[in-house]
Amino acid sequence: MAEDGERDRPHRFSEGQGFSEDYDEFTLDPPELNVDPAKVDPVDTRVVADELDERNIASDEVDVEQLVDVGLSYMQINRFEEATETFERAAQFADEDSLEAQEAWVNKGAAHAQLEEFDEAIGSYKEALRIDDDSEHAASAETNLAYALWQFGETEEALHHAERAVEIDPRFAQAWYNRGFFLQERGLSEDAVNAFDNAIRLGMRNADVLEEKVRALEDLGREDEAEQVQQQANEIRQQREQELVEER
Repeated sequence: MAEDGERDRPHRFSEGQGFSEDYDEFTLDPPELNVDPAKVDPVDTRVVADELDERNIASDEVDVEQLVDVGLSYMQINRFEEATETFERAAQFADEDSLEAQEAWVNKGAAHAQLEEFDEAIGSYKEALRIDDDSEHAASAETNLAYALWQFGETEEALHHAERAVEIDPRFAQAWYNRGFFLQERGLSEDAVNAFDNAIRLGMRNADVLEEKVRALEDLGREDEAEQVQQQANEIRQQREQELVEER
């Protein structure tokens, strides 16, 4: 098992596909789910999962894409338990071994990870990869699986899945960042710097990735370069803080 200090060190991993804010207004009672308000409290946080019972609703009556959107909406308001239930329902109603089912499993894993239910997260990601280990969702499944395994102290296996993520999608910046993180955890600092540089070239230029690169450069004794990168990270953080002040 990894030491507690290792697991507690902040690190921003990928959260899977689809976590943008471009979704319709959230409702606990989307029309596709056909909830009877006479039977349930419309503010019951479990209404979606309770009413979506496969014994009572035929799969052709459920819009799986809309159901995934409901789960993502739960994620956006930090109601991760309800999100796991909703994504599981989406996977059940999706065509067997379809891309829709795979996406639901990836998102279910991300919701479990937010709850620190890493065993369940691992199971969800592995189910997604069983469906298709080379699809548009596979890279996210691999990099998120790597994170969950790292939480269990399985650093070698975590690196394997992080490397698999960049093999599937070499332009996935988050996967390169995660790969660099795991390489650095194993003391492979030179390879870690190269991975962080790839993430930066692919557009992931934020303070987190720069500070991880600083750590790797310091381990390599490249102090002057590390100082320059740290200055860049500080400038980005200051700029972000200023933006937050202006937004208020």
